[in-house]
Amino acid sequence: MSTLTDALENDVRSRPARVSTASFPETNVEQTPDGAFRRQRNWFTTRFGEGDARVRPEAGRYLLLGNPGCGWNRRQLITLRLLGLTEAVPFVLLTGRDDKGWRIAPSGNDLAQRFGSNLLNDFYRRTDPNFGGRGTSPTVIDSVTGTVVTNNYHPLSLDWETAWAPFHRAGAPDLYPEALRAEIDLLNQQIFDDVNNGTYKVIFATNPEAARAAKTVFEARLADYDFRLSSRRYLFGEQLTDSDIRLFVTLSSFERGYRPGIARIFGEENTARVQDFPSLWAYARDLFSQGFVDDRELYFLGLLPGPSGDYLEGSLVVGDAPLPTPEESLAAWREPHGRDALGGSPLYSGPGGGGSYELWHFAD
Repeated sequence: MSTLTDALENDVRSRPARVSTASFPETNVEQTPDGAFRRQRNWFTTRFGEGDARVRPEAGRYLLLGNPGCGWNRRQLITLRLLGLTEAVPFVLLTGRDDKGWRIAPSGNDLAQRFGSNLLNDFYRRTDPNFGGRGTSPTVIDSVTGTVVTNNYHPLSLDWETAWAPFHRAGAPDLYPEALRAEIDLLNQQIFDDVNNGTYKVIFATNPEAARAAKTVFEARLADYDFRLSSRRYLFGEQLTDSDIRLFVTLSSFERGYRPGIARIFGEENTARVQDFPSLWAYARDLFSQGFVDDRELYFLGLLPGPSGDYLEGSLVVGDAPLPTPEESLAAWREPHGRDALGGSPLYSGPGGGGSYELWHFAD
């Protein structure tokens, strides 16, 4: 494989033993009083850019720590790859998570040797002794000081797209065009709440009615985007944007990562598949063909074997699930998408439609 090495597989095998999702904080403390899942807020929120409150980009200094099986992290990896920033922002693998939190891979970096720990939470406490909660994938570390810059994955890709523009490759796409930013912000909020986080709202809910409500909203969004994409190549017509990356990360991991957990609650026959939405499924394959995954990410998605021939199990639930074989799933992803001739308008009736974005303001 082109990017998957023996060291990567060895790093993965060194991770802690898998634990049940029932022991994760998400399912016992990140809950509303009515039993709905409410994700913790991000602890470190510094932005990249100019000015006293921001960190100036510097190629090679800041490290992206994350796990390629994590959608919040894959969002960053896709963005960095499309913009040509993979050398400017080196990636460090987080190999697994137990009751002590995420662990930093033993190879490919010297963070543990330099700063005395391979536990991500220790870098959080090094930065802020009052840190509470759980360290998350992704996290950006200052490799000079060993301190955390940010774990706020919500605006992080926007910073790669704007503040890091001087380091973009020639001809890099404008993923956050100024004329569409207000509408992109609103659509991104909907995608996060109802799709990206929507799967977790189903699986991590402690109230079955909360899970049912989240599932209803999630599947309604898929139907809405399926209609939107029936006449548009991308969510905003001809132009690939940050919103497409955010939607893709959930679509690409749904079948083998999230759907088994949802089907365990509601049953196979009552749980939608991405393939049930033809335009959405073709759109996902279109992005897949444009470098939205690499071999490392395919391995973490359970679609490519490691050098040993073993596949990595990526489901959020422990136990058997009726899944296609990895070979069958990968072949399906590689089927022609037939969307090259589509263009389409950026105008839509969804978030921000009809100029309603003018009523909203998102602080920088």
